[in-house]
Amino acid sequence: MSRNIVITGAAGALGAAVVEKFKREGYYVIALVRPEANEQAKEADVTYDVDVTDEQAVSDFVKEYEVQFGDLEAIAMLVGGFTPGNLESTSQQDLTRMMQLNFFSAFTVASSFLPLLKKQQRGALLFVGARTALDPQEGKSAVAYALSKRMVSALAEIVVEEVKGTDIKTHVFVPSILDSSANRTAMPTADFSKWVSPSDIAEAMHYALNTPALRNMTFTLYGGI
Repeated sequence: MSRNIVITGAAGALGAAVVEKFKREGYYVIALVRPEANEQAKEADVTYDVDVTDEQAVSDFVKEYEVQFGDLEAIAMLVGGFTPGNLESTSQQDLTRMMQLNFFSAFTVASSFLPLLKKQQRGALLFVGARTALDPQEGKSAVAYALSKRMVSALAEIVVEEVKGTDIKTHVFVPSILDSSANRTAMPTADFSKWVSPSDIAEAMHYALNTPALRNMTFTLYGGI
């Protein structure tokens, strides 16, 4: 089986780290970036412009993928976004936006690639959750974000049941605050040393994928928070 990995959100802070790690480890990296955003995944072997919240666009890409590449070792679903707001200040528009970015981006990709993984009877789905979704004390100040990320974790649990009896693995990586330039700009007075490095998450993904004994795990990467 070839070492192909599909990485969505490949141009983001986390995406760049995951692309670089898997490329360095000898994987063939297929990067997905936003259409018309002039984004690049410099270390990837090949890059496609795909709106991963668009069912038809993802379906078309999966068909092309099978023709071009055949099998698949893993999918890392890294597309996401954040918005703050307590329950009273959260609108349906806020919730819809977070659901599109955080949940539907993962749901559409996972469900579209699942037939290929089932045909192989092996592979891995790598999801990104959020500590905010698991901790109501934190979630109450970012309701739309927390709800959308909690659904990602629920989706991963359902996939586990869906693929029982196969060698398909499902892992969820749950950071606290990602150390990115966007987060540093948003929280300039915070102690960045306590945040989670994108490279640490990339290392955890590679470790999970290459440790056969690990199946259907949730990795909490909270740093010093």
